[in-house]
Amino acid sequence: MSVVYLDCFAGISGDMVLGALIDAGGDRAVLDATVEALRLGDEVAIDVRREHRGHLGGTRVEVATRGTARRTVPQLRAALQEAQVPEAARESSLRALGLLARVESELHDTDESNLHLHELGGADTLVDLLGSFWLLNELGVKRVYASPLPAPRGRHGEMPLPAPASVRVLAGTGAVFEESDEGKELVTPTGAAILAASAVFERPAMTLRAIGYGLGARETPGNALAAWIGEEVPSELGVTVIETNIDDMAPNLVAALVDDLMAAGALDVTVTPALMKKGRLGQVVAVMVDAQHVALLSEKLLRDSSTLGVRLSPIKRVLAGRRVQEVKTSIGTARVKIKELGGKAVDVAPEYEDCRRLARESGRTLRDVMRIVAEEAREQLGLP
Repeated sequence: MSVVYLDCFAGISGDMVLGALIDAGGDRAVLDATVEALRLGDEVAIDVRREHRGHLGGTRVEVATRGTARRTVPQLRAALQEAQVPEAARESSLRALGLLARVESELHDTDESNLHLHELGGADTLVDLLGSFWLLNELGVKRVYASPLPAPRGRHGEMPLPAPASVRVLAGTGAVFEESDEGKELVTPTGAAILAASAVFERPAMTLRAIGYGLGARETPGNALAAWIGEEVPSELGVTVIETNIDDMAPNLVAALVDDLMAAGALDVTVTPALMKKGRLGQVVAVMVDAQHVALLSEKLLRDSSTLGVRLSPIKRVLAGRRVQEVKTSIGTARVKIKELGGKAVDVAPEYEDCRRLARESGRTLRDVMRIVAEEAREQLGLP
């Protein structure tokens, strides 16, 4: 699944999100389509250019507005609802707008139907919101993650820091704030609304396909937002290991126990030789299970073995992707297990039973058959 991780080391704003997604491979034409869909061609001009903030290069998107049109929240909402855009982008934009409207209504004690969002109420806000979510849709992003956010203390002009609207928009979202000594507004209400409407505040396990930097308006070195785009590795899973020591069961009974545990739903079972007290030889039986099988397999291990107790340990594991595929080789057809990382094949292993069959049919040794199948499968898959 494609995901984006927004690294907000210098904060976040709507134009920084646009710049980061364009820099990471998003189509600049989406911004023009956004303006057209919102019917803002007479009010909005978009400038996209390469700039640097210190040693860091990235994309700066500037959404410039002409005129003094002010829209109430219902007018902003209507503009989004009437726009001919991808449904997912529209719904996310409406959700972000709703969060902004609710917060501004609370701060100014004004009903939403009469509310003007001040500097957030113009055409640029609509473009920032819809453009960001449309770009995410165009990039195929299915989930948004975000880093902790910098939270300066003090005041910027007459306003306290962090900006009250930004903090309220993010309340209850799981956003993490870290102290910053910048003394400036680093998280704008629009940037906060984009995160609140879409982001999970954690760093995912992912493979990296592209990274882009969206530059902020201030020419401070490092003033940028990073967008990491790639494939999530959904295999960091919580499992439980059930473990026990056994020193009074015959080896053939332990072997049968392993088969029975696997058949009952264990993810894996291992038996490790161990030296028990008083020098007795024994085994450590470890059973890896998912959450729904913990009780069942704990009871089975207690009932079907000689142990008097088991140990439960929660652990995490990370798995490579895997799939089985038939390949045609010079000595016949065989299945191979393909290991994948980030959706790409990185290794291959022949299936034992298929290789045994080919060995009998061809008169070759099993070792030769496994080597031939592996080599020809790797060649067909483009593996070195």
